[in-house]
Amino acid sequence: MKRKLDLKNGIVHGTPAYIVAVMTLLVLLVLSILTAVTIGSVDLSVSDVYGVILYKLFGIGDPDVFGAGAMSDIVWFIRLPRIMLATAVGMGLAVAGVVMQAIVKNPIADPYILGISSGASLGATAAIFLGVGAVFGSNSIGICAFIGAFCISLLVQMTANIGGRANSIRLLLAGTALSSVCSAFSNFIVYIGGDRDGIQTVTFWLMGSLAGAKWENIAVILPCVVVVTLFFCSQYRILNMMLLGDDVSITLGTDLHRYRQVYLLVSALVIGFAVYSAGIIGFVGLIIPHVVRMFFGTDHKKMVPITALCGSIFLIWADVACRTIIPKQEVPIGILVSMIGAPCFIYLLVRRSYGFGGERS
Repeated sequence: MKRKLDLKNGIVHGTPAYIVAVMTLLVLLVLSILTAVTIGSVDLSVSDVYGVILYKLFGIGDPDVFGAGAMSDIVWFIRLPRIMLATAVGMGLAVAGVVMQAIVKNPIADPYILGISSGASLGATAAIFLGVGAVFGSNSIGICAFIGAFCISLLVQMTANIGGRANSIRLLLAGTALSSVCSAFSNFIVYIGGDRDGIQTVTFWLMGSLAGAKWENIAVILPCVVVVTLFFCSQYRILNMMLLGDDVSITLGTDLHRYRQVYLLVSALVIGFAVYSAGIIGFVGLIIPHVVRMFFGTDHKKMVPITALCGSIFLIWADVACRTIIPKQEVPIGILVSMIGAPCFIYLLVRRSYGFGGERS
């Protein structure tokens, strides 16, 4: 019996509602950026904050007041870069979560389920304790983490293709196995290293932070994330078909094997950039797609753009909370997001049924 793909299992239906939702989220994203930049541990007036931004972007205003000094540095080199980084990382992780869930046909998957997080951790640990990547200077940890994440994604594909063509189950098993291997090697390096300062450094990096945001990095990461998001927006038919499985897709004349390979590599690229710039931030790729799917169903034509916008908005305000929840201190964003994401993950596990395309799990 041919399975039917149910794309309308959400609460909100219809193209007009979808257009309104996208426009509303775009406005909320702009408002979130404009509001978040005025919030911080240093008390600055709204007019001063926007004065700095207007001067830097358009040359409007007094250069002696807005062109240099502590106020200009706080707004232009600290607050605004990390907000734009939160926009890019939140969008990238959320979209990668949607794609990963489609690839492995599992609604409780996130971008790190295929071992990419463990690969990044291994790269960072090797850089801190063994001096790997010292040639990259101060960026050695992030770059080694990026390389580790991307290499593990390649190894997952190679492993899943041994003895047969990779499918969703083989990718999931390969990712789980390689994740365990990477974690074991990371722990071994930490154990033999015996460096307390190194342990503290790798622990803080694994907690995630947007404090290292720089304009030169954002100039690369943000366009890359936007291009990848637009790419996956154009791939909604294939992503929808992945929910049906390989047998059904082959009968419809589409072989999903090659698409899985490409999608996994592209997703790993985005995750690698996120890990490089912000460390490990888990659960964003789990929470956001799940919430969007509850409201708008499983049609990726709607899910990908809405999830991208929601991911950006979510991480912007998560970063604001990290900067303000404890006076004069910053909570690592990975901790706060995990405190939100872990209960959501448990809820998904204990929930009796969950609509995911043509089946319930």
